[in-house]
Amino acid sequence: MSYRRIGIVADKSESAQEAMRALIQRYDLIKMSSAVTCKDNIKACENVDVIIALGGDGFMLHTLHHYMEMNIPFYGMNRGTVGFLMNQYREDGLRELLEQAGETCIHPLKMVAQCADGKTHEALAFNEVSLLRKTGQAARIQISIDGIAHLGELVADGVLVATPAGSSAYNFSVGGPILPMKANLLALTPISPFRPRRWRGALLPNNVHVRFDILNSQKRPVNATADFWDANNILSVEVYQANDIRVNLLFDRGHSLEERIIREQFSS
Repeated sequence: MSYRRIGIVADKSESAQEAMRALIQRYDLIKMSSAVTCKDNIKACENVDVIIALGGDGFMLHTLHHYMEMNIPFYGMNRGTVGFLMNQYREDGLRELLEQAGETCIHPLKMVAQCADGKTHEALAFNEVSLLRKTGQAARIQISIDGIAHLGELVADGVLVATPAGSSAYNFSVGGPILPMKANLLALTPISPFRPRRWRGALLPNNVHVRFDILNSQKRPVNATADFWDANNILSVEVYQANDIRVNLLFDRGHSLEERIIREQFSS
């Protein structure tokens, strides 16, 4: 596919800013603000048909959240650390790289959190929705799937639901499985579980609704996070895949997200 109007955003790091200046000068790219949402930047949004993001995985997540309503693909180039969602940074042949890149479609999770102050908060997560204890006492959480309480009480530091795209991040770090992109699964993973001591989580179809109810929330408060958005002192959280929202990521040939996830399972 040919992309005539190419937008670009960059992290605040010097390496990302330097790379952006070089690419803009060489290819006459359209500099976009990474600090506002698409609704606040309508003119720039209407003038591009692909966005290049320079930074690391965290910056890419911020970029997806800011501009996902544009319904155009994103091409990340790594100017950060891990760069799992990014391509290798290269200045030569940028337009050819974009034209030859393959698309990977991802759907975010929707989090609906009921908080102790009576407010309801909603947020999206491309990586995971996580619940974490707020104090030194372990959280006590009831877990229900599609209205059925499958775990009456999890005593742990917390629990998370991860997408395949996010399964190799925080989920994997706390002992969860890496999910292939085409598996149509979500990972439900406890964080430092104390009871049930041998429960290590579950693999769930991606069409289920997961509900977490916080037990004894006043004594054992819990916060919830969707990617980088927090809800404090929650009473309950519902999580499900938002199939009506889709984002397309572009990856160089031979380095698709699906292939990276497979390789990650064999890495030492």
